[in-house]
Amino acid sequence: MSNESLKPLKGNPNAVSTQTSIPELRMNPLPYGESREQTIEAIKMTMGQMPRTELVDEAEHTLHYVVTSKMMRFKDDVHFLFDDETRRVEFRSASRVGYSDFGVNRKRMEDVSTRYRRLIQ
Repeated sequence: MSNESLKPLKGNPNAVSTQTSIPELRMNPLPYGESREQTIEAIKMTMGQMPRTELVDEAEHTLHYVVTSKMMRFKDDVHFLFDDETRRVEFRSASRVGYSDFGVNRKRMEDVSTRYRRLIQ
């Protein structure tokens, strides 16, 4: 993952991204809050509300979380990219294993998006 883009999706239906050209796996990026710092804190607060979620890496423009499923202990990687130029938060959420996740990554990121938008209003 670079400062400009997220890792591309493989095309399996166990992931979503704001930067994919695959329509069924695409989601809309999130808007910035007042500043990058406030936006990052809002994402951290939002992800902190999610069960079995751990922040594993933080850099100036990125956050990387690992979410562990309750039953089978599968791990999903969630990456956020903060783009100061466009004032958008790009994200990618993908299962590490398997082919289908029954929509878990999409549902999670829809929930994250809703919670985040409430915080920055």
